Amino acid sequence: MMTTNQFSQITSELFAHERLLWSGQPRQGILFQMTDLFMIPFGLLWGGFALFWEYTAITAGAPLFFCMWGIPFVLMGLYMIGGRFFLEARQRANIYYAVTSERILIVSGLFNTNLKSLDLKSLGEISLTNVKNSEGSIVFGHNPLATPFAGFSGLPGMMNARMTQFQSITGAKQVFELIHQTKRMT
Repeated sequence: MMTTNQFSQITSELFAHERLLWSGQPRQGILFQMTDLFMIPFGLLWGGFALFWEYTAITAGAPLFFCMWGIPFVLMGLYMIGGRFFLEARQRANIYYAVTSERILIVSGLFNTNLKSLDLKSLGEISLTNVKNSEGSIVFGHNPLATPFAGFSGLPGMMNARMTQFQSITGAKQVFELIHQTKRMT
């Protein structure tokens, strides 16, 4: 069932002759991913060392420069430990997906509205991943995670941000099939 906000976000982007076939959002709330197996311990080490540095600099009476030097590292540690989960949840709350009679639409943005539109006629490779309990992701274009060790390139967690996808949607297999059926009819 579409919420009023979701409906208005999607319908405002439709062409006059276009029909909405499906719309949805990624799973809401805090999500843990495989990259968190690395990022959580790394964040704890980073944050722990940064807090130790800051505590030592302040209690030892170090010059102001040394006390201030550690603040960005403490903030980065707090972000890596827990802040990123809340930011990602907030970002996902502002993402809307749609399949229309002509296009794939992804409407997103915290402060500005960003629209990604993929024409079904020229849509290339599509892959269905991480299907569990009818939830999964649909990746449009080349899936870099399909090759061994591809998930280790760049910063952990950044691979998903670079892929065009419907991430963590309910009924992923049915939406995947709908896209294929609609693509054949265009």
